[in-house]
Amino acid sequence: MKIVFATNNAHKLDEIRKISKDQLDILSLTDINCHEDIPETGDTLQENALIKAKYVKDKFGLDSFADDTGLEVEALNNAPGIYSARFAGENCDSEDNMRKLLHDLKGVENRNARFRTVIALILNGETHYFEGEISGEIIDAKRGNNGFGYDPIFMPDGYDKTFGELSEEIKNKLSHRAIATQKLVTFLLQQKENK
Repeated sequence: MKIVFATNNAHKLDEIRKISKDQLDILSLTDINCHEDIPETGDTLQENALIKAKYVKDKFGLDSFADDTGLEVEALNNAPGIYSARFAGENCDSEDNMRKLLHDLKGVENRNARFRTVIALILNGETHYFEGEISGEIIDAKRGNNGFGYDPIFMPDGYDKTFGELSEEIKNKLSHRAIATQKLVTFLLQQKENK
């Protein structure tokens, strides 16, 4: 079964291929010669994920899925949320985003946060959603070099290490994206068997 993952993020692509243990043929946007930056104009993770999957279906006629992930920090009214990738501004990187978040939380006691991922899948003309969530807290300073995004400052509940310190193997079992992806992969493999 060939399916397009509507992303240009090599980390996400690698992660999902590992989670699916290569049981599915997952193509990237580059693989289908789609080099556009698909605008995320939705107000929710669900809307943004659907916009990206729909773009591929409409323009290339291929079944596809896309995800949108947000870090929601309780003390900041669930910000950065859908703006997680651009929290520090349009041309920012992960370092800028982490710096801004740590600055915004300076002196704040409530450090509760959660990562949420929503995957929108368009398959055989039908839309399906898969969600994953993991709770934790934002620590005071970066720890670890693994992962990407906010991983070095997010410590999941029940662990004394950040996503940036945990091995890829452990993170790929418990992360928000892993949970949503596992649901997606299980669904796709069932569809594959039913064919």
